[in-house]
Amino acid sequence: MLVWLYWIVSLTIATFASVYIIKKLPENGFTVLTAFYVVYLLASQVMATRIIVFDLGFYSFFAPAAVFIYPFIAQVVDMINEVYGERRTHLSILIAFATQVLFVLFIGMATTLSPAPFFELEDAWMSLFGLSVRITVASWLSFLVCSNLDAWVFASLKKRFAEREKNFKHDTMLNPYIWLRSGASDIINLTLDSLIFVFVAFYGVMPVIPLLIGQLISKNIIGFLDNPWFVLYKRLLKD
Repeated sequence: MLVWLYWIVSLTIATFASVYIIKKLPENGFTVLTAFYVVYLLASQVMATRIIVFDLGFYSFFAPAAVFIYPFIAQVVDMINEVYGERRTHLSILIAFATQVLFVLFIGMATTLSPAPFFELEDAWMSLFGLSVRITVASWLSFLVCSNLDAWVFASLKKRFAEREKNFKHDTMLNPYIWLRSGASDIINLTLDSLIFVFVAFYGVMPVIPLLIGQLISKNIIGFLDNPWFVLYKRLLKD
C-alpha cells in the first residue's frame, strides 16, 4: 500500500505546483510542465528495468515498475495541451525526445569507460543500464507515436465538445466532457504504448505476452485512477 501513498502524494504535488506556476508565473508555465514531462520520462527509463508483481488482490501479474509513472506522462501531455494548445504540446514532445537522445549518449559514454578494479557492481551496472538503453529506444518509438497521437485526440475532442463543455452548469469536477477528453486520450495512448514498448523493449529477452497483459491492465487501471487529478487541475485553473 505504501506505493499508492507515494503515487498520490507525488501526483498531487505535481498538479498543485503546475497550477500555481501557470497562474502566478504564466510565462514559466510551459517550461515547468515540460520539465515535469522530461523528469517523468527519464524516471520511467530506469524504473522500467525492474519487473514487479502487480497484485490486484484477486489476480496478480507481472509488469515493469514504470507502470506507476506512465500515466503521469500521459497526464502531463494533457495538462500542456489544455493550457498551451496542440502545437506547443508537440513542441514539448520534441524537447522531451531530445533529452532522451542525450540520456542514451551519456549512458553510452559511461559504458565505454573502464571500471575501477575495486568496483564490485560492474556486472550489475552493465546489466541494468545495458537493458536501459534498449528500453530507452523502445520508449522513443512508443512515446513519439503515442504522445503525439494523445495530443491530437485530446485537442480534437476539446474542440468538438467545446460548446457543450462551456454550457455545462454544474461543478467542473462533474463535467463529462473534461473527463471524456482526458480518459479517451489516455486510454489510446497507454494501450498503444504498451503494444509498441513491450515488443521492442523485451522481445527475446523476457516473456512478452505476460508483460504485455500486465502492462495493458496496470497502465489502464492507473491511467483511469489519475483522471480526477486532471479534472482537479482544470478546476483549479478556473478558480
